[in-house]
Amino acid sequence: MPTPPPLSDEQRRAALEKAAEARRVRAQLKADLQAGAISLDDVFARAAEEKIVADTKILVVLESLPNIGKVRSRRTMAAIGISERQRVRGVGQHQREALKERFAEEEGT
Repeated sequence: MPTPPPLSDEQRRAALEKAAEARRVRAQLKADLQAGAISLDDVFARAAEEKIVADTKILVVLESLPNIGKVRSRRTMAAIGISERQRVRGVGQHQREALKERFAEEEGT
């Protein structure tokens, strides 16, 4: 595997800041989902405007929903036909509708 090109100190610092910001945004997204402050609809709407949200794996989003665990998230994704490696931006319209339908009851409670 070839080594990445060397970065200047300024480039490295910028990359670290960008990565830290992405982690902060994802952590806040997960916290908001767990608290019930936002819904799947909100996540999909934000994904259209925010690259960091669009690049988040859909599995992480589903696992962050209240009362939805890892097993149920994975089983639901498999039933709908969504890969575990799929990102939010890559989830199709029919798959989005199926996810909203499956998890609508949990978000309401």
